[in-house]
Amino acid sequence: MRGIRPTRGLTALGSAGALVTATLIAGAVTAPAANAEARHHGQDREAVGAAVAAARAAHAGIDWQDCPADWGFQKPVQCGWVTVPVDYAHPFGKQIKLAVDRVGNTGTKEERQGALVYNPGGPGGSGMRFPLRVTTKNPLWANVSKAYDFVGFDPRGVGHSAAISCIDPQAFVKAPKADPVPDSEADKQAQRKLARQYAEGCLERTGKTMLQQMTTPNTARDLDVIRAALGEKKLNYLGVSYGTYLGAVYGTLFPNHVRRMIVDSVVNPSRDNIWYEANLGQDIAFEGRWKDWEDWVAKNDAAYHLGTTRDAVQAKYLKLRADAKKSPIGGVVGPAELISFFQSAPYYDSSWAPTASVFSKYVAGNTQALVDAAAPDMANTAGNISSENSNAVYTAVECTDAKWPTSWRKWDRDNTRLNKDYPFMTWANAWMNLPCATWPVKQQSPVNVKTGKGLPPVMIVQSTRDAATPFEGAVELHKRFKGSRLIIENGAGSHGVTGLVNPCINSRVDTYLLTGKTDGTDVTCTPHATPTP
Repeated sequence: MRGIRPTRGLTALGSAGALVTATLIAGAVTAPAANAEARHHGQDREAVGAAVAAARAAHAGIDWQDCPADWGFQKPVQCGWVTVPVDYAHPFGKQIKLAVDRVGNTGTKEERQGALVYNPGGPGGSGMRFPLRVTTKNPLWANVSKAYDFVGFDPRGVGHSAAISCIDPQAFVKAPKADPVPDSEADKQAQRKLARQYAEGCLERTGKTMLQQMTTPNTARDLDVIRAALGEKKLNYLGVSYGTYLGAVYGTLFPNHVRRMIVDSVVNPSRDNIWYEANLGQDIAFEGRWKDWEDWVAKNDAAYHLGTTRDAVQAKYLKLRADAKKSPIGGVVGPAELISFFQSAPYYDSSWAPTASVFSKYVAGNTQALVDAAAPDMANTAGNISSENSNAVYTAVECTDAKWPTSWRKWDRDNTRLNKDYPFMTWANAWMNLPCATWPVKQQSPVNVKTGKGLPPVMIVQSTRDAATPFEGAVELHKRFKGSRLIIENGAGSHGVTGLVNPCINSRVDTYLLTGKTDGTDVTCTPHATPTP
């Protein structure tokens, strides 16, 4: 659901049952009791497999070492590996290693409350930079880092964790790509062909065994194995964007393994929403947040000279788009590359000023700034490998998690209709997800996210105008997780609220993680400060 991180010219969003009682391996673990639904979905074997893998990991622990030089993490960050089965129904079958890293709590031994594990979203995002919030002395996390080790990981298929691929990375980033907005039936047929080829490439380059197991429930099981390897009886978790859906699935599968959980910028976990409808909902929300950015640019016309009204700014954008379609800027920046570049503004407030600045320079006659910002760097092979990998995981997880429409008529009808009123992202988002219509491995049924026995109060944080994960998602998860507390940032829309300076939110995050306490009722906070030019 594109909506969780910019990639492939679009966004990616950003993305199970319960278990049988079983005492496994000498002195091992107990899996939660199964219910009829779990049995109906055939998840008993995965439940037992997850318990086996967790017991094995608890026994093995993690051999923490200095991180490999080329990973880019200096002391005191340490790195290690956690082994998990590719298929939890066969816990003694093929295994892969997941990369993890950590920095220890900065407080005393008495202050330590365990490990705080982080997922930034995607699917396809790496959490390995999380410990840097401590080493760079990020003030927002100073109190929490006294109590917790900060732990990041590359989810299965990502980065250092058995990375998957769907296409040659240099071909993946090559520009200019075709305009996502089709002018003709032939344009649609060409995009359909590309989507089919991409899906086939995922099977060819990743292999059926791994591709079939690239799911959110398996990543949630991996998270429980990481918890066990860390020596933690219960998980402390912070998930942003797709990481909220991972948290919701984890909380459903392992409710009595959760100690504290914060989910920030929430994917709507309804089975009906995962993932086709989620992407359609994004198209509407992105249009709204795009207009918010244009209003801000117009208000700051003295800095950017792009027009004093939203319509004037939009007219300049449409002219830029038309010019790039006729003749790609610098030979490499066409409409597809422009969408990739400009979509960061509706995603993150931190991109408002930089995006407006590049746009302003272009209108003033400096085309190079736009080429530098929007064109791929073909010499950055490592970055291109990472971008392609991220998109491969995004596609693999979303396509395998749920059943997608296979009827092109439905895709065409839905996106043609949406594009009329919400043109900014609609077709680009559609093509990004269309490989799911011809997905070459069996698609699963999403987990029925709900409260299970032992689930503690979960903190849900959400802005009302988020584009990637619309507000309704937080409301839906709040209904499903009984005892949860919703913290609303009213009138704001930056994706990922807990990383922003807003004392109304920051203080509550600290209090919850340090004491487990939440407010007696849901809380509405005023928005964080608007960016300045």
